[in-house]
Amino acid sequence: MELRLLTPPPWSDYELIDSGHGAKLERFGPYVLARPETQAIWSPHLPATEWQKADATFRRTRGDEGPGEWQQHRPLPERWPINANGVRCWLRLTPFRHTGVFPEHSAHWEWLARQVQRRTQPRALVLFGYTGLSSLHLARYGAHVTHVDASKPAVRWAQENQALAELTGRPIRWLIDDVGKFVARELRRGNRYDLILLDPPVFGRGPNGEIWRLHEQLPQLLAQCAALLSQQPLGVLVCAYATTISALTIGNLLAETMAPFHGYVTAGELAIPEQTTRRLLPTAIYAVWSDRE
Repeated sequence: MELRLLTPPPWSDYELIDSGHGAKLERFGPYVLARPETQAIWSPHLPATEWQKADATFRRTRGDEGPGEWQQHRPLPERWPINANGVRCWLRLTPFRHTGVFPEHSAHWEWLARQVQRRTQPRALVLFGYTGLSSLHLARYGAHVTHVDASKPAVRWAQENQALAELTGRPIRWLIDDVGKFVARELRRGNRYDLILLDPPVFGRGPNGEIWRLHEQLPQLLAQCAALLSQQPLGVLVCAYATTISALTIGNLLAETMAPFHGYVTAGELAIPEQTTRRLLPTAIYAVWSDRE
C-alpha cells in the first residue's frame, strides 16, 4: 500500500485564501466566507483587516461540530451558483457551517473519469452522497449512478444541482435511505456495481433514527460493499472527515476487504493549498482500491 497526499485542481469559483487561529478564509464564487477549521492551529498569513472583509462569518454556538449561526456582514442570497470543476451547483449557508461543496473531493474526479470511461455505462454506487457532486461527475463521465443518502434535504439539494448542471437526462437514481439497510437489500436482490464510493460521517442518523458510528460499522459496510461488486470491478473509494483514525487505518481495512480481488490500494490525506502561501490545509483522509495502478 502506498501513501499519497492529494490536492484538488484549481477552480475558478473557489479558493482557500488564508487559514489560521482555528479558521479558514475562502472564496465561493463572488462571496468570501470565514469558517471554523480545527486543523488550522497555526497563525494566519493575512492581517485581520483582510479577514474582516469577509461577506459572512460562521460562529459556533454549541461545541466544535455542533450548530451555529452565520453573521452576514452584507446581504447574501439564500443560494448562489458556482462551477464545481465543470459541474454547476448551488451553495447555501447551512447551520453546520457547510456550504454543500467540498472542493477537496475533486482531487479524485480525474481518477473517477478514467475508471468510468474504460467501460460502457458502468454501474456506480455512491453512499452518503450528500449534495451529489461526485454522483453528477460520475453521470457526466457516462456511469449509471445510484446515489444514497439518509437526508431528504440533501437529496433534494442534489436533484436541484442536477437540474442546474443540465444533467437531468443522465441516469441517476436519487434514494433517501439508510445506507446499511439499502446495501443489505441490494445484496438480497443480487444487484452488482462496478464502482463504489463512500463518504461516511463519523456519526449519523438514518431517516428512521438508525445510528451510524464510523469506527463500529465501517468494517461491516465495506465487506458488504465488496460483496456488491461486479466480477470485474473498477474501484472502491472511501473518504472520511473529523475522525481520530488515520489514513493507514482505512487503507489497511480496505486492503483486507479487497484481498480476494487483484488490485492496488493507496491511502493518504486530502489537502487544499492556500492561495497566499501554498501552505496545505488538511481536510480529510481517504483510501482507494483500483484494479490497476
